[in-house]
Amino acid sequence: MISLTDFLLVGALLFCTGIYMIVSKRNSIQVLIGIELMLNAAILNLVAFGKYDKLNNGGQVFALFAIVLAAATTAVALAIVLNVYRRYKTIDPDEIKNLRD
Repeated sequence: MISLTDFLLVGALLFCTGIYMIVSKRNSIQVLIGIELMLNAAILNLVAFGKYDKLNNGGQVFALFAIVLAAATTAVALAIVLNVYRRYKTIDPDEIKNLRD
């Protein structure tokens, strides 16, 4: 049987991978994937704690809401990235200097 520690280690690995992807930021899509990995790590921890809590299913319910919000956030972020690419012809965050024009 898989223990709670195993779930937490996988969650920590996912979270650290997401942080590395955000810090290295070669393009905006990589930053979005890093954010999604960090959200998935948090959701994995919620589900793991909910599995080992025999009293209620609060972790699973909260994880379901987090998944729905993450999907909506990703759709909005991709729309923003597509509009930025259409205007600046790049998705590198370091090359986009002024978004007001």
